[in-house]
Amino acid sequence: MRYLLWAWNHIGPKRPLFVLGLCAAAVSSAMLVVNPMLSARLIDEVIVPQNTALLLPLLGTMFAVQVGRLLLRYGMIMLMETTSTSMLTAVRRRLYDGLQNVSLMFLRRFPTGNLMTRMTSDLERMRHMAAWVSYQIVDSVTIFVSALVFLLFVHVPLTLCLAVVTPFILMVSRLFVGRIRARFVLLRQKLTELSTTVSENIDGNRVVKAFAREPHEIDKFETYNAAFRDTSVENALIAAKYQPALEGFSQALAVITLAAGGIFLIRGEMTAGQYLAFSSFTWALANPLRMLGLLLADIQAFNAAAAMIEEIYDPERGIKDKPDAVRAPEMLRGEVEFRNVSYRADEDGDAGAARGEVACVDVHAGDRDVLSGVSFKVNAGETIGILGATGAGKTTVVNMLLRFLQPSSGEVLIDGRNIAEWTLSSLRSRIGLASQDVFLFSDTVSANIAYGAEGLSREEIVKRAVDADVAGFVEAMEYGYDTLVGERGVGLSGGQKQRLSLARALAVRPALLILDDTTSAVDSETEQYIQERLRNLDFPCTKIIIAQRLSSFCGASQILVMDRGKIIERGTHEELLGNNGFYRKIWDLQNGR
Repeated sequence: MRYLLWAWNHIGPKRPLFVLGLCAAAVSSAMLVVNPMLSARLIDEVIVPQNTALLLPLLGTMFAVQVGRLLLRYGMIMLMETTSTSMLTAVRRRLYDGLQNVSLMFLRRFPTGNLMTRMTSDLERMRHMAAWVSYQIVDSVTIFVSALVFLLFVHVPLTLCLAVVTPFILMVSRLFVGRIRARFVLLRQKLTELSTTVSENIDGNRVVKAFAREPHEIDKFETYNAAFRDTSVENALIAAKYQPALEGFSQALAVITLAAGGIFLIRGEMTAGQYLAFSSFTWALANPLRMLGLLLADIQAFNAAAAMIEEIYDPERGIKDKPDAVRAPEMLRGEVEFRNVSYRADEDGDAGAARGEVACVDVHAGDRDVLSGVSFKVNAGETIGILGATGAGKTTVVNMLLRFLQPSSGEVLIDGRNIAEWTLSSLRSRIGLASQDVFLFSDTVSANIAYGAEGLSREEIVKRAVDADVAGFVEAMEYGYDTLVGERGVGLSGGQKQRLSLARALAVRPALLILDDTTSAVDSETEQYIQERLRNLDFPCTKIIIAQRLSSFCGASQILVMDRGKIIERGTHEELLGNNGFYRKIWDLQNGR
């Protein structure tokens, strides 16, 4: 009942139409009683006494009732389909909007296939409940009650004989619900596992091929596919086990009508018309009881799906705008400062890795500090480099600037103002991010470059492509900038994808440009070209470069060396070489000394 009320609350402004549809279902079902009543009169008052005066009126009334009922049914179906589809659209929109703002930890808990199942098949089960099961329940209840009242009105003793069967049907139905409820939850889990396996295989197809693991993946898929099949079959067998009992008790009503009704007819305790009415209307009692098992199964399937939808319907949000947050200025100078910033990971070691373009989170153990007392300042227009081993805290610094993470202590400032005072969307729209792990959308090259800059002209797209050394290989493609890029950049090399990512970051003309190992997959000549273009951009821009290759820091006014969440060295290239520390060690290794 809880999830039925939950679904009812989400029908929204279409609720009056939904109620109207249920009322139409109830009225049309109740009208089924009319023609059997008229049939009884037709026999007792027209056929038996051979009185033709009432023949045409009765037949005309029966025809009008049938036509009216069919029109009501048509209107009811239209209303139920319209309202259920509107509800489905509204809930899916709410789910999708919610997923745009969830915490990063939340996304880590649910594989893509799991979320896709909730957004598709679970929502369709919810729509099925509103569009079909709901009016079938109203139909069954209305027909059963109407038939019972009608039959009591016609002949009480025979109706009581039929009522003897009802408790047995209710008992079987209760046993069925007890068995099937947990089975539908299990079936839902098996479907999620299957969807996740397929989704991961598609996303990781290149890795599968690279390691020649196709047989393994096929075997894994077969395992989950067979588990889903077996669970589905077991559910069907459970339903098949109880359905004959429900069917048998329902058919017993016809036997009782034939036997007991025949006795009453022979004794003259009921008329032929009354007996015919009973015979023709026994199905009105039997059919709702026969449908009971199927409807209960649908309700349990809906409950399992609704529980999955509810789990992600109001998820914990990620970092939110402060109530008094304002939009960041349109033209930022790009001065960046970290003041004694610390960040402590949770017990699971999650530092809030972002998905897509955000680089993977730094690796760390337990719940130690990922950043500890980090302080530095970058003047507007300067270039700063950040170097460190995996897990040093480099990417956490980037995530702090984009507010994917919130400092445990300290402040992050841009242009002397705490970035928490600005709205998330306005802050992030002023920052350009290009990372080693590139995500490209299934769209044209130009659309991917202009993704963050709506309405960007073709001239500007080409200019940013030239800056990122993209123009050469793009113009060699068959359709140039209108060439469709495969999902995640399938068909492009790692270096090409990184350069497209850089072009996308430059297209927004950011006040702050973050390059997170952006040129790791390009050759030295291309890297030098890109560095030269970045030094001569046609807009003011502060650059933060994270890299392992020291050549990437060419022209940097300051280089930070990080280890275990702390800055252990800082200075210019020449100063750090003179310190004979970690930076000098990396320099010697990369230059074969």
